[in-house]
Amino acid sequence: MSKKDSAGVAQILAYLNVKNRPFSAQDVFTNLQKQCGLGKTAVVKAMEQLAQEGKIQEKVYGKQKIYFADQSQFADVSDAELKKMDARIAEIGNEVQTISQSCRQLDTELKELNSSLTTAEMKAQIQELQAECSGYRERLEEIKSAKNHVTPEERQKVYKERETYVKEWRKRKRLVTDMVEAILEGYPKSKKQFLEEAGIETDEDYKVTMPNI
Repeated sequence: MSKKDSAGVAQILAYLNVKNRPFSAQDVFTNLQKQCGLGKTAVVKAMEQLAQEGKIQEKVYGKQKIYFADQSQFADVSDAELKKMDARIAEIGNEVQTISQSCRQLDTELKELNSSLTTAEMKAQIQELQAECSGYRERLEEIKSAKNHVTPEERQKVYKERETYVKEWRKRKRLVTDMVEAILEGYPKSKKQFLEEAGIETDEDYKVTMPNI
């Protein structure tokens, strides 16, 4: 056996003794792959060798073999000590749960901080907003100081005039449309040709849309 294989066997034995729980050869290979650098076949041979030498125990369950540390090397543990261990395990479990919850909370806070603006970015944004507000104030002052304000009465008058003109526009367009349709009933050419010959220009020619009143 090479020095690498011997070192790997020693690592596997130490690992099983420290963990003191059942493992399959696949478990040991996965857990110690980086440390001992042995391939899966070498790990299986090493564990079989350790079992044959009595340094570890082997149990067969169907087609699978389970390996664990030789229990004879460990001192007997009393019921009181087992209960004390169970209590300690429960205590550590609670600590792990508390720490995990705290880590999740800290992770959430970290994500929020990463998505927030930095101090420099915030200062730059404040300056930008202040400049924008200053521009609005200047614009407001210009509007307030202007002398050509439109009174409500004048505005209402403009609206009424607009309404009158739009109504007249609609009325005249309807009259022209009716006249053209009447002429076209006896006209031998197309509507487009008639409008060209008559020199009639339509809203559509100038892409004009009649506004709503």
